[in-house]
Formats: sequence, structure tokens, C-alpha cells
Amino acid sequence: MSSASLGKWISLLYRYGQIYIYKELEPYNIGKGQFLFLVTLYKKEGLSQEELAQTLNIDKGTTARAVEKLEKASYLYRKPKKANLRTNEIYLTQKAKDFEPQLYSILKKWTDILSTDMEESEIEKAFCILAKMTENATDYINKYR
Repeated sequence: MSSASLGKWISLLYRYGQIYIYKELEPYNIGKGQFLFLVTLYKKEGLSQEELAQTLNIDKGTTARAVEKLEKASYLYRKPKKANLRTNEIYLTQKAKDFEPQLYSILKKWTDILSTDMEESEIEKAFCILAKMTENATDYINKYR
């Protein structure tokens, strides 16, 4: 087995991805970490901040700050939950809904950049390998929670 570090390459891809996302989303007043909240809410609106944090495996403080910023930028709004008025459900504004195709286009472009000059079979293999690596990391981390 090679002495090369998988973590090094994954880290580089992550950092370059963050640079790309920041550059692409800056004109829309969306921070590089905030798009994940929009993607999650595109799939299911009405989640509480706690549910969002759990879904994304992000701490509650970071989630609160991201929701607040997206709310100030008019992408989200909060509505008290009927069953528990102390808990807010988070919903997308029309601005966020209108932005959905643009966001997915930006994300797809990054995938296209990463897979430039790759055969379809190589891309599929990369997805399988990354999925397995994520599963391995999740299993390992969950043992210590």
C-alpha cells in the first residue's frame, strides 16, 4: 500500500471546493457553509434548528448562526411550531425557491470540474469509493459518541 495520505487529497479537494463555493455564492449573499442548509430544506421544509443540526451533523451554534444569516438575507423564515410554540420551524422564502435551480447548477459545475477528462466508469467508481470511505468514517466516529 502506498504511503500517500488519502486525508491530504481529501483535504485539498475540500478546501478547493470551499474556495469555488465561496466565489460562486458570494454574489447571492450566501456563505460557503450556508448552502448545505438550503439543500437540506429543499428536500424537507419545516425542520427545527435542532433537526437541521442533527441532519447535517453540525453543532447547534453553527446552525443558529447560519439560519440567522440566511434569514437576514431573505432566504429563510421561522414559524412557531403549533405543537410547541417555543420551537420554530424553518421554511424557504420564495427567493430561496427561485434560487434552487441556480444553486444546483453551481454544485453540478463543481462536479463537472472535478470529473473533467474522466470516463463515466471512473466517475462511478469514484462515487463508490467516496461513499465507502464516508461509511467507514461514520462508523468509526459513531463508535465514540
